[in-house]
Amino acid sequence: MADLDIAQKDTYFVAVKLFLERDGKLFIFKDKWGAWDLPGGRIKKHEFETDLKDVIARKMSEEVGNEVHYEVEERPEVLMRHERVESVPGNPTIRIFGIGYRVKWVSGEPKMSEAHTEMLWVDVKDFKPEGYFTGGWLKGVQEYLGNRRK
Repeated sequence: MADLDIAQKDTYFVAVKLFLERDGKLFIFKDKWGAWDLPGGRIKKHEFETDLKDVIARKMSEEVGNEVHYEVEERPEVLMRHERVESVPGNPTIRIFGIGYRVKWVSGEPKMSEAHTEMLWVDVKDFKPEGYFTGGWLKGVQEYLGNRRK
């Protein structure tokens, strides 16, 4: 019989993560808490029925501005599971299931939001993500780069 005990099941936030590439370089940025990240983020409660392309458009607008034009691959490239301490009262540890999409830059320059302090375009061929990312995001970036370097 199937395990019906809800206490044995876990709860995850769901996020889209975007591997934005331009001329063989991957876009990354550092948030105001000091963690390196990719554009993207969690799906909001009211977006349950929203097409993921619309969620991606919202996150791109929030995090890199409206001047960046891009094309999103149809299927996810990488699936990730990440755990982190949330910067909210009580500092709970949360889990995030990330869906990583390859995104091709078309035009425009990224503009940093107030939530970010630094941005870089790193070479896909020789970038070493271990010096930037941690946890599940690191594993996802490593998998993505491994796929791209084949």
